[in-house]
Amino acid sequence: MILEEIKRLIPKLVTIESTNSWLVPEGAGEKNVQEFIAGYLKEIDIESRMEEIDGEHYNLTATVKGNGGGKSITLYAHADTVGRELWYEDALVPRISGDKIIGLGAADDKGFCAAIMIAMKVLKTRNRKLRGDVNICFIADEEGTSMGAMDYVKKHEPTATLILESAPLEYIGVTHQGFGWLKIVTKGKAGHGSAGEDCTDAIYHMAEVIIRLQKNQRENFAKNIHPMNGETVYHTGYIKGGTDFASYPDRCELGIEIGTQPGETMNNRIMEIEAIFKEVKSICPDFEGSVEIVIEREPYVAVGHEGLFEILARNIEKYHGMKAKAVGDNSWGDAQLFQSAGFSALGLGSRGGNLHAPQEWVSISEMEKLIEVLVDTVEEYCG
Repeated sequence: MILEEIKRLIPKLVTIESTNSWLVPEGAGEKNVQEFIAGYLKEIDIESRMEEIDGEHYNLTATVKGNGGGKSITLYAHADTVGRELWYEDALVPRISGDKIIGLGAADDKGFCAAIMIAMKVLKTRNRKLRGDVNICFIADEEGTSMGAMDYVKKHEPTATLILESAPLEYIGVTHQGFGWLKIVTKGKAGHGSAGEDCTDAIYHMAEVIIRLQKNQRENFAKNIHPMNGETVYHTGYIKGGTDFASYPDRCELGIEIGTQPGETMNNRIMEIEAIFKEVKSICPDFEGSVEIVIEREPYVAVGHEGLFEILARNIEKYHGMKAKAVGDNSWGDAQLFQSAGFSALGLGSRGGNLHAPQEWVSISEMEKLIEVLVDTVEEYCG
C-alpha cells in the first residue's frame, strides 16, 4: 500500500500550485494544497483544522488523541514551495523516472507532506490506540518569513517534533546555522560626471565594502569551518544604485545573506561589517555606510532529543540498513523556531535533489523506507 500511495499522492500534491506568495506575489499560497490534505485526512477519519495566521496564510493541523499516559509527538512538513520561473511549463507536471518523482515540491516539501499523510493512514489501518497524542502540521510560509512555524509554536503545547525536509535517510539533523538578510547602504554626493572632487561615488565605496566582505569570507569563514554545519554562509543577493552614465551615484544598496554558527548572534556579523566600514573610511574619508537587519534567524542546536534520537536510529537501521548519524546543515530551517519554543526538534527526511531548481526530485525507495521509519517511531515513542 505504501509504495502505491507514494506514486499516487506526491504527484497529485505537485499539481496543486502552492507557491509562497511572500516570495512570488502572484503565487497561490498554501491554502489549496492544505484543503486537499484536509480532505485526505477526513477520508481516514482524522479531523483537521485551518488555523488562520494573517487572513491570507493558514496552518493545517490535526491531533490524533491517545489514551493518556504516553509521550506525544509532532510531525511537521511545510506546504508552500518556491517559484517556478526557470521551468514554468514543467514544474507542476509531475513525472516518475526510475526511482525519482520529479516536480516542484517533490522534495521541498510536498513529498514530506505526503509522508505524514501516508504514515497516518498506516497507523489508522493498524488500529493501535497509542497512549500519547500524535500531532501533525502542514505549515505555511517556510520559504518566506516562517510566519507559519512562529504561529504554530505559540498556539500549541511543546512536544518532541520531527521536522521533515529533504536529506539522506540515515541523517538525523541536530544543528544548523542561523542566518540574516542584511541591507548595506553607502551614500555619496550626486553630481555631473566630470565634477570630480565635488562629488562622491557611492558605488565605488560599495565596491570597497564588497571586496572586504569577500576577504572576510576567505580568511575567516573558509578557515574556521564548523565541524557539523560547514562553512558560514555568505553571498551577495542584489545590488542597485545610480541613475545614468553621466552622473555620480548618491546611493548604492547591497543585499546579502550571511550565516551564524551556534554560539553566535547576528551582532557578530554586524560588528564585522562595521569594522569593514572603518577600514574603508580610512582610505576614503568621505565614506558613509550603514547596515540594516531585514530578517534574522538564530542557529539551532537540538536539546532534550536523546530518547527520540535513539528510537529513530534503531528504525533507520532496521529499514534502511545503515547506521544513523547526527548531522548539521549550513542552511536554516524551522527547527530552530520549534526548539526555541520548547519542542525538542530533530530533522529527518529522504534523498532528493535540485531543490529550488528545475527538475526537483525525491527518491521513491527512500520515501517508502522513511514512512516505515515514521510509523514505527511514532508507535514506539508514543507507547
